[in-house]
Amino acid sequence: MRVPPNRVPAHTAVDSARTTLVALANAVGLDGLAAATHLPGLLAVVDQHAAAVRDSLHGDQRPLTAAALAGYVEGVCAAANEHGWQPPTDPVDWSEADWVLVRLLGVCALTATLETPAPQPPPL
Repeated sequence: MRVPPNRVPAHTAVDSARTTLVALANAVGLDGLAAATHLPGLLAVVDQHAAAVRDSLHGDQRPLTAAALAGYVEGVCAAANEHGWQPPTDPVDWSEADWVLVRLLGVCALTATLETPAPQPPPL
């Protein structure tokens, strides 16, 4: 039995962008931003990375969007993967986080300023 096209929810670019940002928040943002509240040095670096991301996306000239941030995340991850970087599989020591993780954490900080669904912890 086929479902009529008007009964199937369309997966939009906005949905895809939000999914990317929520996955990022769950992977690094929740723990990383929590760690930054206890590590002033990390918080300062995250703020610098967030400012650099905002500048690269011309956030001072037009509002940042979930699509722009998600595209940025995908680009950073693709470039990092080309250079051998892999996402961590173990808990991150945020006092020793690499450039890519801190850059992604900067995106998470910017995402928190958008009207996107709140990240949810992974199911137990």
